[in-house]
Amino acid sequence: MEDFTPDIEHGNLQVRVAIYDSMTAAPRIIDLHSDNIRDLMNVLSEKTYSFSQQKGGDIPYTTIREVIENLIHANFAEVTINIYGNGNIITISDQGPGISDKEKVFMPGYTTATKSMKMYIRGVGSGLPIVKETMMFSGGEINVDDNLNHGTVITLKIPAKDKGIEETATSKQQSVEEPMPAVKISARQLRVLSLIIEFERAGPSKISEELDISLATAYRDLQALENVGFIKPDEHGKRYVTDTGLSFIDKTYNKKV
Repeated sequence: MEDFTPDIEHGNLQVRVAIYDSMTAAPRIIDLHSDNIRDLMNVLSEKTYSFSQQKGGDIPYTTIREVIENLIHANFAEVTINIYGNGNIITISDQGPGISDKEKVFMPGYTTATKSMKMYIRGVGSGLPIVKETMMFSGGEINVDDNLNHGTVITLKIPAKDKGIEETATSKQQSVEEPMPAVKISARQLRVLSLIIEFERAGPSKISEELDISLATAYRDLQALENVGFIKPDEHGKRYVTDTGLSFIDKTYNKKV
């Protein structure tokens, strides 16, 4: 049997990213490499998110990061990432030992992370359950399949937003000052919004820590605020408050005065 134990001290780690502008043409190939596994995880997560966004994708940075961390057992030796069409379909595959029980992988607490892997990731079985909940909340899905011969293929897919409608709405907002539509958010989501203003930028981990809520709950609240246009992610996946969000906060607190 082939030994898949990662040599985490080995340098020149490499990952290949394929960007498909059309399924009838060859993809653009980008090779990313580093001598440090943490650096490569950071660069790969940021670049994959950026490439997806450039094509109009809406898959959250934190979701992409969690899946990439989940495949650390391959030590990135044979990891390939494919970004399709409008950036809303991403496959992340490896040639590692694979996942024998594809149902348990979505259960909190189920993990195959070894002691050496836990030097770089949490390894407590929380990653893919959070990803599944986040994708479902966005109307999308995550699929886990076997790769050819051995290894794993994880597919992230969410429905594309109608950019034409968004652009029309934006044009109207720029040309005519219209009253803000009534948007309802929960009291906790209002606190999340206020926290992001306070810290200028924040991710789910910070929100979870400050409000003493689970990561999954923090993800859901951030996604809900992003869906109504109150926050947006930066290139590192941290959220910042938009002008719409600031206006909402201002009107909300003015009403209370």
